[in-house]
Amino acid sequence: MRQEFLPFSTPTIEDDEINEVVDSLKSGWITTGPKVKRFEDAFKAYVGAPYAVPLSSATAGLHLALLALQLKEGDEVITTPMTFASTVSMIILCGATPVLVDIEPGTLNIDAGKIREKITAKTKAVVPVHFAGQPCDMDAIFALAKEFNLTVIEDAAHAAGTEYKGKRIGSFDTISIFSFHPNKNITTGEGGMLCTTDEALAEEVSLLKFHGMSREAWKRFSATGNPNYEILLPGFKYNMMDIQAALGIHQLPKLDGFIAKRTEIAEFYNAAFADVAELARPSYAPYDQRHAWHLYTPLIRIERLTIDRDQFMAELKKLNIGTGLHYKAIHHHPYYRDTLQIPAGAFPNADYASDRILSLPLFPKMTMDDARDVVEAVKEVIAKNRK
Repeated sequence: MRQEFLPFSTPTIEDDEINEVVDSLKSGWITTGPKVKRFEDAFKAYVGAPYAVPLSSATAGLHLALLALQLKEGDEVITTPMTFASTVSMIILCGATPVLVDIEPGTLNIDAGKIREKITAKTKAVVPVHFAGQPCDMDAIFALAKEFNLTVIEDAAHAAGTEYKGKRIGSFDTISIFSFHPNKNITTGEGGMLCTTDEALAEEVSLLKFHGMSREAWKRFSATGNPNYEILLPGFKYNMMDIQAALGIHQLPKLDGFIAKRTEIAEFYNAAFADVAELARPSYAPYDQRHAWHLYTPLIRIERLTIDRDQFMAELKKLNIGTGLHYKAIHHHPYYRDTLQIPAGAFPNADYASDRILSLPLFPKMTMDDARDVVEAVKEVIAKNRK
């Protein structure tokens, strides 16, 4: 057994990030300032987006993107049940009704072939989630959006660096929302980015993120700035800070290397678990893509074991292997089950995954010895609890 606990994820923070944060603290620009602008420009160049808006979180980005649609009571927004709560919560908080569509059993992405049957005259948007860093079937989703005049908002929280058919997520004619939480592929501590091809939408979101103010504070208070400003609309406090962007400036150039290491470990897991009948490995979608491998999420076939998923995770913890739970399906949470009135059996693929999924350790600072420890521990727990 390992002597030290291996967490399911930990950020890769090095001296250049630390030095940049210290520089920010010494500069006097702790909140939004010139480093946020540097990170914004670098990120939109990386993904290939003409416009990008740095934010305090991906949740803020989803909120503002949905607000920009001017949703009203009775409007519907289609999304997946296999996501974090914020995806669905923001739809509800903007006054609309989430409409869930079941997932594909292998990729755990929304099943694009089942979206059409959920579209009504009230449907205003589709929010696909690129689960674990693998892109959804965007051609099918774009075709439906064009046919029914729907807005596509990509929940790309897992998808920094993900590519679909040779193009990076964030470069399509959509609204794309990225997360920089500490367990994501790059981090700014907390933080997010909204990317779009729509200049008017980018301007509206920029206003909404900081009180509807006509000039950002750092521009007003610089040596060449004018401290005067106007409130153009009521807004929020969703701005990114320079001490966050200081991390992102140095994280972003490392992203492709991070993804390469994540892919190496994920493929090692896939090979090591190929003959383990009690575990279903994540599968690749058939189209051309680059999977960012934000998460490695096998399904434990509990029907072949004497323990359930939660007990499986507890047994791994005893062996000093950490795990995550990404995710319990949305309709398995009491609030969403009761509010959306989801009948039992409505989403069989999501139900199956929700009871069996776990996230195994996957992060760039892992060694291959760490990965081998994970495989050995998983196989040991299975061997001890096989029916």
